[in-house]
This record gives sequence, C-alpha cells and structure tokens, in this order.
Amino acid sequence: MAWWGTLIGGTLGFVFGGPIGAMIGAALGGNFDRGLNNMGGQFDMGDQERVQAAFFTTTFSVMGHVAKADGQVSAQEIAAAKNIMAQMQLSAEQRKAAIQFFDQGKADDFPLEEILRQFKKECHGRRNLIQMFVEIQISTALADGKVDAGEKRILYTIGEILGFTRNEIDHLFNMASAQEASASDSLTLTQAYKILGVDKGSSLAEVKKAYRRLMSQHHPDKLVSKGLPDEMIQLATEKTQEIRKAYDLIKKNLK
Repeated sequence: MAWWGTLIGGTLGFVFGGPIGAMIGAALGGNFDRGLNNMGGQFDMGDQERVQAAFFTTTFSVMGHVAKADGQVSAQEIAAAKNIMAQMQLSAEQRKAAIQFFDQGKADDFPLEEILRQFKKECHGRRNLIQMFVEIQISTALADGKVDAGEKRILYTIGEILGFTRNEIDHLFNMASAQEASASDSLTLTQAYKILGVDKGSSLAEVKKAYRRLMSQHHPDKLVSKGLPDEMIQLATEKTQEIRKAYDLIKKNLK
C-alpha cells in the first residue's frame, strides 16, 4: 500500500500530468491541484508506485465507462465493481476514491482514448500488466451475463489502443466466460480448452506449453513487480488458480 500513501500525500500529484492526473486531482483534490501539469519530480515514468497509481485510477474509471456503454449501469455491474473492491480489501479512503473514479468514467465526456494512451505510456507498454487490465474490464462487461454491441465495441476500442487485435480480445472473452464456470465448480472440458486457448486436438505437450505461458503471464509476484497494485494480487492469484484447474482437467482427460 506504499503507493497509496505516496499518492494521498500529494507527492505523485506533481508527476502526473494529462487526463489521469486530472482525474486524480478531481477525486482527491487538495495537494494535487497545483501539480497536475508538472511532469517533473522524483517519480519518473515507469516507477512502480507511479504505475500502481495509474493502474488503480485507470482500472476503475474505465470500468465505469464500460459499464455505462449500453446506456445504463446494471446492478450486476455495480456488484462486480464492489466485488473487486472487496477482493482488494480497500481502506475506506481507497474505496471512496475507486467509486469516484468509477463515476468519472460514466461521464459522457470521459476521454477514453486519452486515458488509455497515457496509461499505456505510464506502464511502459508492459504487455502482461496491460493484459491484466483488459481482463478486468472484460470481466466487468460479463458481470450481468451478457455483452451488448456497445460494450463489445468499446472493448475492441480499448484493445486496439492498448495493442490487442480483435482476435486477441475475442480469445480473452472466451477465457473470461470459461473462468466464470471454473469459479462455480462446473468447468467443462470445452471451457478448460478455452481458458488455455488451445484446440481439443492439441497434444499434452502443446497444452503444457500454453499452461506455462499463461501461468507466467498471470504470476502474481511478477505482475506486482511490473506495477500491479499490491491490493490486486488476489485477482491475479484467482486467475492462476483457474488456469491450473483447466490444465488439470485437460491433463486428466488426455491421460
């Protein structure tokens, strides 16, 4: 939680410019107002605490934008956001900020493209970290059991800006849908293959290769070292558990 203490203390306010800095200023105010357009300071682009603050801010604001894509925010989408906050065990102060970012994302004039371009730059293009962000957004969109055309369009846009093709976004959708089943202990073999992103005719060696790649991409410690907020480590841990469960099911079937 070191990044939060630095953020709330105002220090990071002096290094965040652009739309992310503006959102932080609007949500937290005070010490940030005078530093929004100053890109100097001790926290350089890519610094872990700075990346963690950018990830937290962007995650909840874009989550609000995706939830509003179909014109209204459903009770399930609100519950999904609250569930992520609960998993993160946010302090009252952090939870209040997360809700404010979520509400900013629902605004009609929310600058999605500018936010995402700055986010990618703040993360130094770290692919696995950015993919975790995309997976969180897809999970939010799936929270009400359906994804309408507006939500899908925005998620494709998010993917394009962050460097993901439509096929890659579709693959992440398949993974997320199957992971929902995994979490409820009703995982089927077909869903297991979707989670690992391999065909049913794949060999055990091919399945194992896909499994190891996904485990490396979602390794909690690796993601935290790249800038995932410590509070989100449980989300990454659950991903690895779902991937392992899918692998075990396929391996058992193949043997």
